[in-house]
Amino acid sequence: MHLRSIVRHRTVLSTSLRILQSYTPTLSNQSNYHHLILQKPVGRISIPIQRYLATNAEQVNVESTPSTEKHQFQAETQQLLHIVAKSLYSDKEIFIRELISNANDALEKLRYVQLAAGGEQVEDDKREIYITVDDINKVLTIKDTGIGMTKGEAIDNLGTIARSGSKAFLEELKKEKGASDEGKIIGQFGVGFYSAFMVSNSVEVITRSYKKGEPGYRWTSDGSGSYEIETLLDDVERGTSIRCNLRDDCSEFSKEETVKQIVKKYSNFVSAPIYINDVRVNNLRALWMEDPKSIKEDEHTEFYRFVTGQYDKPRYTLQYKIDVPINLRALIYIPQYKPNIFDVTQESDVGVALYSRKVLIQSKANQLLPRWLRFVKGVVDSEDIPLNLSRELLQDSNLIRKIRLLLTQRIIRFLQEQSKKEKKKYQEFYEDYKLFFKEGIVRTSDQGEKEDIAKLLRFDSSREEQGQLISLEEYIDRMLPDQKHVYYLAGPSRELCENSPYYEAIKQKGYEVLFVYESHDEVLLMQLAEFDKKKLKSVESELETDTKKDDTILEGDTRSLSQDEANTLKQWLLKQFGDKLKNVKINTKLDQHPCIITTNEMGAVRHFLKTNLLQRDKQKEIYKVLQLNFDINPKHILIKKLYTLQKSTNTELATMLAQQLIDNAMVTAGLVEDPRLMLTGLNKLLEKVLEKY
Repeated sequence: MHLRSIVRHRTVLSTSLRILQSYTPTLSNQSNYHHLILQKPVGRISIPIQRYLATNAEQVNVESTPSTEKHQFQAETQQLLHIVAKSLYSDKEIFIRELISNANDALEKLRYVQLAAGGEQVEDDKREIYITVDDINKVLTIKDTGIGMTKGEAIDNLGTIARSGSKAFLEELKKEKGASDEGKIIGQFGVGFYSAFMVSNSVEVITRSYKKGEPGYRWTSDGSGSYEIETLLDDVERGTSIRCNLRDDCSEFSKEETVKQIVKKYSNFVSAPIYINDVRVNNLRALWMEDPKSIKEDEHTEFYRFVTGQYDKPRYTLQYKIDVPINLRALIYIPQYKPNIFDVTQESDVGVALYSRKVLIQSKANQLLPRWLRFVKGVVDSEDIPLNLSRELLQDSNLIRKIRLLLTQRIIRFLQEQSKKEKKKYQEFYEDYKLFFKEGIVRTSDQGEKEDIAKLLRFDSSREEQGQLISLEEYIDRMLPDQKHVYYLAGPSRELCENSPYYEAIKQKGYEVLFVYESHDEVLLMQLAEFDKKKLKSVESELETDTKKDDTILEGDTRSLSQDEANTLKQWLLKQFGDKLKNVKINTKLDQHPCIITTNEMGAVRHFLKTNLLQRDKQKEIYKVLQLNFDINPKHILIKKLYTLQKSTNTELATMLAQQLIDNAMVTAGLVEDPRLMLTGLNKLLEKVLEKY
């Protein structure tokens, strides 16, 4: 026998004798083993120590030496271990997050034990996490000063996969004390520890329970199907240390800077201090868990810059907390900077990070907010979000939809509140971010969601000075008693809208009109269709509905054609242009303009022409497709002259004038993308008029 072995055996024997002298033995017979159960003296905490005495029976799955036992993983456990180590996690760096989460759990369990009534006191109150790296030997070690494990706990929590010690602790805690502290236990899945085998040739765990008199244990495994537990006779500090002997292809995790970046990415807000080679790395507080009144503006700025990587300040800050119907903590920021065209058009990820008990789960949680809110930045933390075993994919779609709805509605309500609180500031924000709101309305098929987003829209109004924007809610609040719909008019500018013949016609009724200046605004309002049970109607469509019958001309009105004269002109126009016009109508509401074109859903027609570009090659087909109505103003000088010309022998000039009036009305209606197509007819008309000169 070697000298080292002799010394070791003597040490074991002398230690055993001392233990035997202080304990009272009792003998029992169980199965094929005689159990020598050594009990501590009365008044001290009982810690059973079992020593198996050899018999002629063979022990199952256990190979014993005086200090080491070898165990085989169960078949299903071995299979699950292979899945965890080889394919469960999409990113290998996740294992550091998992081990830190386990360490934090151990610290929280110790804190609870210390606070619990009748709980045992430990020798010190230090609760910290230490990480050491050794890039020469390719070793990463993560150690905590937490609750530690007994031998039985080590077998249960490390030797049996998915037997989550944290989960079992939570269940016991709820039974005894309620659910006040269980939210601080991060690990609920029981497999995070095994993620270490993704990167390690072998894993060594040294642990000692907080309980007095408990020895330390070393748990080792290479993940191939078995593990060993060795009782340590040397003094071991309370807590658990996990040593990862890294594979060659994973040696980057033994580099200090790499590990530091991973810790900052995933575990920067873990409540326990984390040290890497004796330097603390997690200095930021989890502001979303704190009282909003206690957080200073510069702290928000620092935190915003951390989560966004930007150097500006937040324009708006929303801190949101609910416990029913789900547990949710959110800290939402809207950036100060104005988004550029790439921010608006690109399919970028949502800027909200998902945490569970202050541990990062997803840096870009696209499921938690709709696409149109991708400009929002911040953090969402929920204990109720179910994750798959790797914490990387969300599982419960119904719950996620609830969270998505709650967050979206709260952000909309917050922005509404801000619009009333600081109208000018909100208007500036709206000008910067309005395209996102419009995108949201067009993208969604749910009418309720459309109307929720529409609460954020703002419009120029015929009743306000240019630039004084109003909401749809404000418009509806001041509608006239006889008004049934919300009216809008599209045009390149306010000036053109106010001088539009369509606005001229409806202004006589005293209705307020919303002005929109972008071509996509018409598509937006057509998609929205209604708001608060009021239909949104373009002025052109209202006139098309309003003038299905001819207006009656007052008898004796010398400024106007008579009813008979107007009817005669109407019939002549239908005869000459029946292939272009569906109908000709008399419209006495017009004042400054000789005529207008109306058709059903003018905005949709304009969009159709822009996307199909019929006028470029098949101008004549436009009239067949559009089914146009031609409204004439019997008081206008051009209409009266046209009546005179068509009654005379100069019918050619009358036809040319009528065609030009139709073309002009088409331009006014926005139905001609390229007015150059009209120049030939216009030049011929001018030549005809100037023949006498």
